[in-house]
Amino acid sequence: MIDDLLPESVVAVEAFGEAGAHEFGGAALYPQEEALVAQAVAKRRREFTVVRACARRAMEKLGVPAQPVLPGERGAPQWPQGLTGSMTHCAGYCAAALVRACDLASLGIDAEPHEPLPAGVLSAVALPAERERIARLAAERPEVHFDRLLFSAKESVYKAWFPLTREWLDFSEADIDLVPAAPAGAGGPAGGPHGAFRARLLVPGPVVGGRRLGHFEGRWTVRRGLVATAVAVHHG
Repeated sequence: MIDDLLPESVVAVEAFGEAGAHEFGGAALYPQEEALVAQAVAKRRREFTVVRACARRAMEKLGVPAQPVLPGERGAPQWPQGLTGSMTHCAGYCAAALVRACDLASLGIDAEPHEPLPAGVLSAVALPAERERIARLAAERPEVHFDRLLFSAKESVYKAWFPLTREWLDFSEADIDLVPAAPAGAGGPAGGPHGAFRARLLVPGPVVGGRRLGHFEGRWTVRRGLVATAVAVHHG
C-alpha cells in the first residue's frame, strides 16, 4: 500500500493485521529498544516491535546491516548513516519506508484507520480554508473520510519536514489541498480512492538543493479500511 505512494528508490515494508503481527511480532528487540518498552502495555509493545522489524527488513533490502531504531529529538527515528526514512503504525497496520539519503532528501509516511476523526479534532488541526475544501470534497466523494485523510497528510508532512529543519511544524503552518483522482469507471484507474495533495508551507521552508521550498507534494490512498499518505522530498 505505502510503496505505491513513493518513488521506486524507496524500500517499504508493511505488516497488516494479525498475520503481519504474527510474522513480525516475534522479532527480537535490541537491548536499547527493550528498555524503552519494558513497562509498556501489550499493544504499544507489539506495535513498537513490529514497526521496527519492518524497518530492519527494509535496511537489509538496501544492503545495510540491521540495527536498533531509537527515537531522537522529538521522537524522530534515528536512521543508520546514509539512510533516511519514516515509520507509521495504527490498529492493524505497521510500515517502515527507507531510502538512501543520496536518492531523497526526506520522506514521511502515515497511516490511519479510515473513519471519521473524533469530535472536535478537525477544528483543532485544520485551517478555515482546509475545512471549507473538506466539506466540498465530502459532498462530492462521500466514500472518503477527508477529515481523517487531511490529518494523515499533515502527519506525513511533519515527518518529512522535521529531518530537514529540526524544528516543530504546527498543524496551522501548512495549508493542504487534497486532490482526488477520478473514480474508477470515470476515466480513472481501478482500485480504491486515491489522489495527491500539495502542502503549502506558511512558514519559511527548508533549503534543499540550494533552493528554499515553499511546498511539499504528496500522494494518498484508501484501502483495506485504512487511509495512507506519503511525502517524498527530492534533492533537485
